[in-house]
Amino acid sequence: MTIKNAEELEGLKAAGHAVAVTLKKMKEFTKVGMSTREIDDYGGQLLSEFGAFSAPIKDYDFPGHTCISINHVACHGIPSEELILKEGDLVNIDVSAELDGFYGDNGGSFVVGEDIHNHRPLIIASQEILQIAMNNIKNGVRISNVGGIIEREAKKRGFQVIKNLCGHGIGRKLHEPPTEITNYRDRFNTERFKKNSVIAVETFISTKSKYVHQQEDGWTMMTKDKSFVTQHEHTLVVTDDYPIVLTEENGVFEF
Repeated sequence: MTIKNAEELEGLKAAGHAVAVTLKKMKEFTKVGMSTREIDDYGGQLLSEFGAFSAPIKDYDFPGHTCISINHVACHGIPSEELILKEGDLVNIDVSAELDGFYGDNGGSFVVGEDIHNHRPLIIASQEILQIAMNNIKNGVRISNVGGIIEREAKKRGFQVIKNLCGHGIGRKLHEPPTEITNYRDRFNTERFKKNSVIAVETFISTKSKYVHQQEDGWTMMTKDKSFVTQHEHTLVVTDDYPIVLTEENGVFEF
């Protein structure tokens, strides 16, 4: 959406605050030995306390309040009582919600327990690349140029980007135009970022894979070759300078 007045901006800030605080608290809550369903239930409780509604449930009838993806799963991981977190697992939590007609979306990857599998370089790369992307998002900049920056920065660090996952517009719905803010330079995309538009920008950085594949459950997106994938995401408002970060409180830039 494109913000037209101060009331809309305040509504978006409230939604961004709800999902950001929920994500941060879910990350702090997550421990070795927990099931992903236990973590998701906690996230659902937090959203309810804000008066917010899970966007995946509201818009898509997803079987969980949030998406919790482990190791080789890039996104849309279904919370499960059977999936128990182990020492060193790479965990991604993606929280999106609707509050009073406005949507917020954010996510972050982290290691549970000790980093015994050395996921730190991949996580830091994803965090740094999202920060670089945000530094380049301004009114009039081509969307594909920012995608090219993300891919170039990933390759500089020895990693790849997932090409069939992307960021998106957001506001009155979870997914709005621009429908694809890719992690690579799409030469066919001539769209430009527009002032006061609301977007969810997310990095999908992989150890090796360039694509993920949907599993039989119809949701889970996973690498075929067991590559690990990290994701970090903020909801932003485009300006003539650095964007307004609506989900700044989520702490996704902390390791």
